[in-house]
Amino acid sequence: MELIEIIHTWLLDLGEEYGVNPYLFGAIYVGAIPFFTLSVAKIVQNYRKKKSIALPVMAASFCFVSAYVYLMIAGQNVPWWVYAIVVGLLVYGGYSTVKKVRNQVKNVEVEADL
Repeated sequence: MELIEIIHTWLLDLGEEYGVNPYLFGAIYVGAIPFFTLSVAKIVQNYRKKKSIALPVMAASFCFVSAYVYLMIAGQNVPWWVYAIVVGLLVYGGYSTVKKVRNQVKNVEVEADL
């Protein structure tokens, strides 16, 4: 239990120092996961039906960055390296998402050929 208390205190101290509620950040981050997953599924579904994927791509993108947008808007005195890490995470996440969607689309195309 002592480790949990240490982590809890550390998170609250960070929140106070940077003007961000760590629990709200975590709730936004975790809460966006199902919506992100649904958006990716909708991308594949629309691709299969040859419909526009623009709206689900925008929704997936928003879900992916929502917690970081909160950090950037509400944060105060956030060090430059935090922004660098966030940008790095966004670039990696974007790459990973594009790769995942391409693989799913590729599977759809293979299924259509059968």
